[in-house]
Amino acid sequence: MKLAGQSAIVTGGGRDIGLAVAKKLASEGASVAINYFSSGAGADKAVAEINANGGKAFALQGDLTKQADVSSLVDKAVTEFGGINILVNNAGGLVERKKISEMSDDLWTTVMDLNLTSTFRMTRACLEHMSTGAIVNLASQAGRDGGGPGAVAYATSKGAVMTMTRGLAKELGPDIRVNALCPGMIDTDFHNVHTPDAGRRGFEANAPLKRQGDTEDTANLVLFLACNDSAFMTGTNIDINGGMLFS
Repeated sequence: MKLAGQSAIVTGGGRDIGLAVAKKLASEGASVAINYFSSGAGADKAVAEINANGGKAFALQGDLTKQADVSSLVDKAVTEFGGINILVNNAGGLVERKKISEMSDDLWTTVMDLNLTSTFRMTRACLEHMSTGAIVNLASQAGRDGGGPGAVAYATSKGAVMTMTRGLAKELGPDIRVNALCPGMIDTDFHNVHTPDAGRRGFEANAPLKRQGDTEDTANLVLFLACNDSAFMTGTNIDINGGMLFS
């Protein structure tokens, strides 16, 4: 197993990409702490499956825009597992589509806190307990191309996550590697809520691979970045978008 004896925290792990990542890391031997905000049923089911298969996992509800909840998650992971080797910063969201001319200060701050500041706080807290290992951030194709209509705040926050990834790679190497994914159209609740169905069908028609991505595609890439298969990679922001954007 590629992650035997290691421990991981996956934020936003109760559904979609985070849920698939938590299961994937556990399948390769990692003990997994799953953070969730509102998707408790998915997180609890994943924990039950992992434990039934001989792994070790727990789920903890938390709002990672709050420092107290960040600290509680990290402290519990250290207590349960003895340390932290892998951090997957997946929590985040678009919240709602608004043009800048329509956007309140509160909405801008909410999006930045959710996507960027939570990544900063989780990383800072985990580094107290990580001497070696890997950090994998979930950025977005929007961080490269500016996103769709009404997504400037989201795209800006994800672009900042990409820059943070590069800076952390320089700061934390050689002991800790830091990489990020830039997903495009992945079949998740994110797009169920924020992307019209016609847009998704248009993507499928135009993408070189003629389909949307799925959470397993993304989880496989997270595993690659979290384990020694990617031992000479750090500071990368890897596109996973079916060929719709080349960077």
